[in-house]
Amino acid sequence: MNKVRQKRFEKTLSFVKKHLKTDEAILDLGKTNKLSDFLRQNGYVNLANTSGEDLDVDFQIVTKYRAITAFQIFEHMFAPFNLLNSSEGKLIASVPLRLWFAKEYWNVNDRRDCHYHEFSIRQFNHLLERTGWKIKDYQLWKSYDKSWGIRPLLRRFYPRFYIVYAEKQILQADSEE
Repeated sequence: MNKVRQKRFEKTLSFVKKHLKTDEAILDLGKTNKLSDFLRQNGYVNLANTSGEDLDVDFQIVTKYRAITAFQIFEHMFAPFNLLNSSEGKLIASVPLRLWFAKEYWNVNDRRDCHYHEFSIRQFNHLLERTGWKIKDYQLWKSYDKSWGIRPLLRRFYPRFYIVYAEKQILQADSEE
């Protein structure tokens, strides 16, 4: 694993360890990937991934879990509001921040691999608040890319990633008297 990815994975693991127990049943949004494998290797053996379904349309799986992680996925969704509005419990989510000196990521060869949103901190916080989540903790990270050029240099000064821990009260079904 390259040093840039390793550093980001270690920061993510540290943040996850701060808020989720290793024995919790966790749903990680997105297919199994290097980060979810890294979390499993570091004790999160009850972490399950989604299987590639379109989470803009087919998001009901989130109602089966009380702990959800979403690492770099909401920017790929047209409507993350629906999924966030339907879920409750604990949420750890990270998003890339919109940078004034760079265009949004757009893969012309694979439309599923595009950023439909690149959030500002205020936008992402508002999305979470509108869907009932209360932010309890957050961190900002800079990019550790050692490439040369104006953009890589600016990325060393401007935060690129935003990770939050949020909670949403679990709603109890009305009981009959």
